[in-house]
Amino acid sequence: MAAVSAAACFRLLVSLCVLAVALLRGGEASVHEYRGLGFLNKGNAFILHAGSEGLYAPPVPSSPANATTAEDEEDAAAVADAFIRFDKITFRRPEDAAKETGSAMVQILVFEIEDREMIGGSAYGGQKAICCTSDLAKLGACTEGSVIYRPSQVNPGWPQLFFASFDGSDPIATLPSRIIPITKTGMYNMYFIHCDPSLAGLEIEGQTVWKNPTGYLPGRMAPLKNFFGIMSFAFVVLGIYWFYQYMKFWREVLPLQNCITLVITLGMLEMSLWYFEYAEFNETGVRPKGITFWAVTFGTVKRTVARVIILIVSMGYGVVRPSLGGLTSKVVMLGGTFFLATEILELVENLGAVNDLSGKARLFLVYPVAILDAAFVVWIFISLAKTLDKLQARRSMAKLDIYRKFTIALAVTVLVSIGWIGYEIYFKSTDVFNERWQYAWIIPAFWHVLSFSLLCVISYLWAPSQNSMRFTYDASENFDREDSLSLIRPGPIVSKNGWSLSSLPDTKATKNVTVTSFDGDDEENKRE
Repeated sequence: MAAVSAAACFRLLVSLCVLAVALLRGGEASVHEYRGLGFLNKGNAFILHAGSEGLYAPPVPSSPANATTAEDEEDAAAVADAFIRFDKITFRRPEDAAKETGSAMVQILVFEIEDREMIGGSAYGGQKAICCTSDLAKLGACTEGSVIYRPSQVNPGWPQLFFASFDGSDPIATLPSRIIPITKTGMYNMYFIHCDPSLAGLEIEGQTVWKNPTGYLPGRMAPLKNFFGIMSFAFVVLGIYWFYQYMKFWREVLPLQNCITLVITLGMLEMSLWYFEYAEFNETGVRPKGITFWAVTFGTVKRTVARVIILIVSMGYGVVRPSLGGLTSKVVMLGGTFFLATEILELVENLGAVNDLSGKARLFLVYPVAILDAAFVVWIFISLAKTLDKLQARRSMAKLDIYRKFTIALAVTVLVSIGWIGYEIYFKSTDVFNERWQYAWIIPAFWHVLSFSLLCVISYLWAPSQNSMRFTYDASENFDREDSLSLIRPGPIVSKNGWSLSSLPDTKATKNVTVTSFDGDDEENKRE
């Protein structure tokens, strides 16, 4: 019954993963596509967030900060190492609205995050408005119906505002293709805005391209390319050490060591795929979905297998017990569910839209992964405590020593993880506008370094050697005759006629001695 439920759960996992991939909107990262998006009403304006990315300025500014028209686009592209480019952006309004309204316009606002206070205004200190009101127009501060902004004192020529106009009853307005060269490093934001309620139902098509001096990788992701290259090399070094030991002592290899070999291999594949994925993305500006999918999947399989291995090692599988008994189906169920939740979360984050998921949508996917991770941690430490007690009772000092080191490594990893989670919450909660975007790559990179460090410790503790077999399960270590005699002091045996006799360590004396195990796991041992 357990096997059937596990198989059904696995089929559900696969189906949901396929469904998630099918529903994912194209995520081209530095190429922001606009199709089927609607404007949201914010105060007296209708706004569509068109993108936000960290962009690095080239070492020496090579072009003016103002936008370049389509006529000079090729020349600007040749000299601008970092830019934002508009490609064939058109706005379509309903034909009925076009006949009734006549001329109208959509405005495109681009600004660096430091200039956010330059956007909007109020006539007499009241509520801040995005679109110019009649009161502000009377004061001469702006033109009624246009976006309110003031020139930046820090960034000359910014913010920048562009227009796409509907002429007469024309239902289509086109924004000419143009390039905005970037001459200052910062977090740049783009919004499509209109101030006319009659433009309800406005549709947009087209795309914008955002480029850094080193390529099309967004600024927050650019350092990860080199990081994954370094991690790939680190996994290769670990793999050389491990496979050398594996080949040298292949006759002594344990099933557990075969599992560690699988994790190391998956790690090498994952890091290599991420590096090539980022390299391809950096060259083209379009995310290679095939490589991304396999990088995500190999990473998810690696994390799942690693957690299951740590769990069964903590249970003492192959060391103090020959099998998991009735716990096998539960371990498989937990591992399969964790794989599902993590795979969907990673696919949505890496193959989804360019901009981060909204807070509520992301939490919906993060919570299951966090709960399952916590379940693994609790189960691992409970199992470790039982295994250490067994080894202590059986006086298996070699096994006890390696398990104590393993426990310390796990405890340090969990404590560091909790500390880093706290820092991550602090980092994100105090950086609402992504002003520290240049350091955001450290957050995901740290988790890769931490998991790799734990893998190195496990590889060191359980490396194949000529003494590997001493860590395997030995049935003679169970509370048999030798253990019983050494752990239980024999007492006098009273005969029927009142004489006291000392028990002797021979076969006749021990045949009728009943020994009670005190390790508390009789039921689990029966299932085994």
